[in-house]
Amino acid sequence: MISPFPPLKGGIARFSNRLLPALSEAGCQVLPVPFRRLYPRWLLNGRTAADSSLPVDTGSTFSLDLVNPLTWITTAIALRRIKPDVLLVAYWTGLLAPLCTVLRTITGIRTLVLLHNFTSHERLPAENLLQRLLLFSADGFVTLSASVQRELDATGNRLPSISLFHPLYEPSSPGPHREVARQALGLSDREKVLLFFGYVRRYKGLDLLLDAMAAVLRSDPAIRLVVAGEFIGSERYYRDMAGRLGIAGSVDFRPGYVPADEVGQLFAAADAVVLPYRSATQSGVVPLAFGYRVPVIACDAGDLSSQVEHGVSGWIVDRPDAAALAEGILEFFRSGGPAGMKDGIETARKALSWQVFSERLVAFLERQARGGA
Repeated sequence: MISPFPPLKGGIARFSNRLLPALSEAGCQVLPVPFRRLYPRWLLNGRTAADSSLPVDTGSTFSLDLVNPLTWITTAIALRRIKPDVLLVAYWTGLLAPLCTVLRTITGIRTLVLLHNFTSHERLPAENLLQRLLLFSADGFVTLSASVQRELDATGNRLPSISLFHPLYEPSSPGPHREVARQALGLSDREKVLLFFGYVRRYKGLDLLLDAMAAVLRSDPAIRLVVAGEFIGSERYYRDMAGRLGIAGSVDFRPGYVPADEVGQLFAAADAVVLPYRSATQSGVVPLAFGYRVPVIACDAGDLSSQVEHGVSGWIVDRPDAAALAEGILEFFRSGGPAGMKDGIETARKALSWQVFSERLVAFLERQARGGA
């Protein structure tokens, strides 16, 4: 299994780290092949690539560096000696397509690609070429959403594929009580708290949410927004925007990557998590929120409307628009807010089982190991 793993940061590493034991429990012998580095230091712009609160050791002797093609070759040669039945490669950006080509060419091993995204979130100049290269290099695909499966199908792909889902992230330990979490974060128990969580990129629509908050606060001044995550771009832009809109006093910016041991505090304090995404496939924030039993308010982008059931486990806004988002937030609270979503979230939690996911994935892997369609 070739993927980022902790202590590297991000949703792909978190997903793969949880998938490892699930595959083992389903009967696979899994050899993790972690990345040592994904991006050059200058591209990180001073940010750290690792989460020091997650000193996870996969036990792997591999040292794969996406920036250094020589490590692709040495890794491929080592895998050819080991002769696993299949390679399972995590994929979320076109930058990985050349790596998949090298691995498949040198090892001769059936290579299955786990598509978190088929098209990079920040579209690359040669995206179409890289997608064709990936199709040439793979023996099959696993997708995590119907929208990614549709993208794959639209290429005319004839390789075997299976469309699955993004399973639930259960907290590793019970989070603090709501009152304790809010006290620690300096939030009032009387406030209705919205949480924007994760990397801040343009496609995630924080600017739409800030615009929406200006309208929301005119109707309900008790609503507060917490923005917790690492800014990929200008943090100052969003702070200035909040100031221009006159909502700075109701927006709590907590910039920087949130260590794993602090995540529970943020979710325990929230009445809802907001995903104002302009575009998406699926989001790992949804199963993370449901893991903490927090409802989700999301724009209808990509496959988010299949992850969140409107009025049951959250609220779906029909378009990525500030006015529509403001109305959706207010409707969510008018409808009963988090108290009215408890049963729906429990149903969603059962449906997003890692056991179901891994059993279906393993059955697919076994068919492909035997050369099946």
